[in-house]
Order: sequence, then structure tokens, then C-alpha cells
Amino acid sequence: MTKSRLEAFSDGVLAIAITIMVLELRPPEDGYTLKSLLELLPTFLSYVLSFIYVGIYWNNHHHMFHLADKINGAVLWKNLNLLFWLSLFPFTTAWMDKNYMQPLPVAVYGFVLTMAAIAYLILQKELIKAGGPDCKLAQAVGTDTKGKISGVLYLAGIGASFVATWISISLYTIVALIWFIPDKRIEKFYHENGEI
Repeated sequence: MTKSRLEAFSDGVLAIAITIMVLELRPPEDGYTLKSLLELLPTFLSYVLSFIYVGIYWNNHHHMFHLADKINGAVLWKNLNLLFWLSLFPFTTAWMDKNYMQPLPVAVYGFVLTMAAIAYLILQKELIKAGGPDCKLAQAVGTDTKGKISGVLYLAGIGASFVATWISISLYTIVALIWFIPDKRIEKFYHENGEI
């Protein structure tokens, strides 16, 4: 399988995830007033947060595969692992939206975010293993400070959900803001080595 075919499949899964999430957005049933629209604010904000997360994964996945030298069967399975966790975003988003003040849905949302981050890291390591220690991706990745900070914030968010859900959602939002700009390590490598 070629990198482009794997990327196309991954793009399709992420597009479907976004489509399923947007289908959860329904117009107000009880009227056409601003008040009835504002009642849907938690639903809309849950969607926006998850949409941003899917966009972050799509963007960084693209950048990572641009630098990948080789793929193999192990890479395909690790990529499917990532897609599995990302495919749960619509479910956890809808559950959190309908119960945004309840600890368990907010904690499960954080758990899925954590597992997606771990799956991404596993995929990255497998791509480096397939390409060898001197591959372009290995050179670009270096230390992963943002990844370590994200992991700590996810775990704190899961724990905080049983104290105050707004703290958890704030921590998940902070992680999204940290990753909103594509991975600077890879961007820097692109510019230094004429990859763009």
C-alpha cells in the first residue's frame, strides 16, 4: 500500500467523523427565538471543540506522513488504532453534550482524547521504526514537550471531571489550543530541508 492510499483512507474516516458530529447539531425544536438558540450553546461548543480536535489530528497526520519514508503492515495497524479512537469522537461528543455537567461523560471524553494521543504517538514511533533512526521524521520529531504537557493535562482533566466538569473541559480546550498550530518541529524541518 502506498502512503497516499493510507492518507486517503484516513482522510475519509476523519471526514465521516466530522459529518456524524455535525448531524448531532439540530435546530431548536421549541421555537425561533434567541433564547431557544442559546439553549443549544453547550451542543455547539462540544461540536466546535471536537471539530478542532479532528482538524488537529488531520493536519498533523498529513505533516507526519509527508515526512514518512516507508510504511509497512505494522504502520497500517497502528494507523487503524488511531482511527479507531478518532472514530469514537462523535459518540463521546454527543454524550458529553447531552450530559456536560455530569462527571462520567466528561471523563470518558477525556479518556478517548488521551487514547487518541497515545495512538498517535505509537503510530509516529512505528513510522520512525519503519524508516530507520536517520529517517526524516526521526530528525524532525526530537523531544516532545507539547506531547508530554498534553498527556498531563488530559489526565488532570479526567480526574477533575469528578470535581468540576468545567475544569476538565477547560483543560481539554487548553490542549486543543496548544496543538492548534501544526507541529512546529515538523514545520521547521520542512523549511530547513526544503521539503515545502
